[in-house]
Amino acid sequence: MTDARPLGADEATFIAAVRSGDTARFALITERHRRELQVHCYRMLANYEDAQDMTQETFLRAWNKRESFKGHAALRTWLYRIATNACLDFLEKRNNRTPVPSELPDPGSEVPYLQPYPDRMLPEDPQESVVARETIELAFIVAVQHLPPRQRAAFVLRDILGWPASAAADALQLTVASVTSALQRARVTMREQLPDRRLDWRSPATHELSNDERGVVKSYIDAHERNDLDGLLSLLRDDLRFAMLPEPGTLIMTAKDAVDGWVSHGLFQRGYDDWRCITTTVNRMPAAVLYLRTPGDPEYRLFNIAVLHIVDGKIAELTGFDATDKPWLGLPPTLSSDKSPIVDESSARAAVTEVTAE
Repeated sequence: MTDARPLGADEATFIAAVRSGDTARFALITERHRRELQVHCYRMLANYEDAQDMTQETFLRAWNKRESFKGHAALRTWLYRIATNACLDFLEKRNNRTPVPSELPDPGSEVPYLQPYPDRMLPEDPQESVVARETIELAFIVAVQHLPPRQRAAFVLRDILGWPASAAADALQLTVASVTSALQRARVTMREQLPDRRLDWRSPATHELSNDERGVVKSYIDAHERNDLDGLLSLLRDDLRFAMLPEPGTLIMTAKDAVDGWVSHGLFQRGYDDWRCITTTVNRMPAAVLYLRTPGDPEYRLFNIAVLHIVDGKIAELTGFDATDKPWLGLPPTLSSDKSPIVDESSARAAVTEVTAE
């Protein structure tokens, strides 16, 4: 990521664009880094919309600071440094970006601002994709939010991006000793938050969904569309972790209690029993996008996104995101009421990554 080396082609082109005031070339060169910078901001902020905003802020800052770039480090490194500090400035101003203790039995803390990240916006660079799944899954993103901002930045730069301590210290305007200390404390917190996950983020990790995951999400959708409560119950692990954002609280409950709770809140009852669903992936995880048709409405409308963490063929964690009236993640706001086998999902396929794709 960081290196003192002869001026590369990107760096030379960038410097030439700066000297000539060529805004179009400047934009073209920096734009190719948008996706990876946006994922970096998302890891820092846990919010897709804020990550988009901070990526744009990064490009604005880069333009304003363009004369300071001398090519001593890679352009990519320079942009990451700017993005990191843009996120730190954002976190300093936003008090609601610190997890708050839950009043519910779950010992964790809440991240009410958490949003899913659409896979279609992840970087295409295979080097980034090697670690993308384990460092973009919701549990990881939530765990990172428990780190104070500068610990968070040190952890992401060092353990995720693989920066040397000196480069991270330079980016954060800290000493190497301070960065090393922050990283050690961050690792302790991450072990506490992710006790059952491996913590070697730099070793290869697959980002493909397994056949089990594909099968379970299909069965989950089938059960919803048929209002099959027994079928839904059979898919849930008995120590299910369930959260419905932005409502507070992650609950650990039995599968039966979960289904009974959903029914008691009106799901699968009249007015909430006519479903159409499509499959997608967010945060490298399988997800079901739920559309509801209420009586008298000719169309199914975007209602909820259920992100599933599947272990041994069962849903171990279900994180729901309220999507009502939100033009969210490039998803179609409505689906046709045509229930024939050829459903009106062409726009959905263009916008989301199908779990069932080979």
